[in-house]
Amino acid sequence: MHKTIHQYYIYILTNKKNGTLYIGMTNDLQRRIYEHKNKLNDGFTKKYNLDRLVYFENHQFVDDAIKREKNLKNWKRDWKINLIIKDNPQWEDLASNWYDQ
Repeated sequence: MHKTIHQYYIYILTNKKNGTLYIGMTNDLQRRIYEHKNKLNDGFTKKYNLDRLVYFENHQFVDDAIKREKNLKNWKRDWKINLIIKDNPQWEDLASNWYDQ
């Protein structure tokens, strides 16, 4: 019996360095970021123009991903910023070259 390995992603979006932060979870990071960049879903990220992917991590199990997402959402803003700058000090858009322009 083959067991499929699933990936679940926690991600952080912003609109600019030190800007508004959004934490989300998905099982298809490229599709989800595409939706954010193209404003396909109404809501917080569309309202605040949050389409710069500055951080993500993957998890094999959905329960772990949900737990991590809830945990991060409860973090202080400083902690979230430190998490981002640890791996992405310039707050670059990690998805900038994922799609054809």
